[in-house]
Amino acid sequence: MKKILFYAMTAASALLCSCELFELDNYDGPGETIRGAVVDAATGNPVLTDQGSEGIRVRMTELSWGDNVEHNPDFFCRPDGTFQNTKVFKGRYNVRVDGPFIPIVREDERGVPLADESKTLDIDGVADVRFEVQPFLNVEFVGDPMVSNGRITARVRVTRGVSEAEFREKIEPMGGWDDSFLNVTDIQLFISYSSSVGYRARDERWSSKIEYTGSEFGDLLGKPVTIKSNKGQAIPSGRKVFVRAAARINYDTPRGDGTRRWNYSAPVEVLIP
Repeated sequence: MKKILFYAMTAASALLCSCELFELDNYDGPGETIRGAVVDAATGNPVLTDQGSEGIRVRMTELSWGDNVEHNPDFFCRPDGTFQNTKVFKGRYNVRVDGPFIPIVREDERGVPLADESKTLDIDGVADVRFEVQPFLNVEFVGDPMVSNGRITARVRVTRGVSEAEFREKIEPMGGWDDSFLNVTDIQLFISYSSSVGYRARDERWSSKIEYTGSEFGDLLGKPVTIKSNKGQAIPSGRKVFVRAAARINYDTPRGDGTRRWNYSAPVEVLIP
């Protein structure tokens, strides 16, 4: 009888503890919002990007619990260089962005800070933040893309968004400098039925690329380069597609991440006759 009473009391105690645990975990979900934009410091124009992990990465670290904390899950900008997260807990955060531009947080090989243009802010309700950066490249169409027999021909001009001298001045102190970092490695022509056309939203039947080795693209900087859609399959007549051009250099951001991110042109709508 004593054993039965003991087991009954133990079960009741466990049940009570379980209820208390559920009560302690019954917090409101995150409901604060951060909105932001990444723009060219020289022109104020948005830094156009890809929709996905090849685009501009936003990293938030909550500081409310001290300095030795893990960052929140990363998220990414929209193609127009803006971002929004509506599921943030109230608190104090450090926010940084990484993309096809001079890193805003730079350290040398020993971890000694060289520059820190990240933002620290309190998020309570809606918080707005703006990052002014130096894009590696500027990419634009020269004239309108032309269509012939279901194939698109475009002229693309690529210029440096930051001079070679300033790029080296800011990147070399981080260590591991290589002259090849400045090389333009490829131009892409992304085509899709989606207005968010890019690497993540491209139709591989029509999208195409031109690759360059070493510094061979150097003489083409600032000059129109002709690129055509894939010659394999014609784009169906009567359809509307969206076209974007992109180019990148031989430098990954953040350094060591292995992702070389493209700078993009604005999307252009093309009607296939």
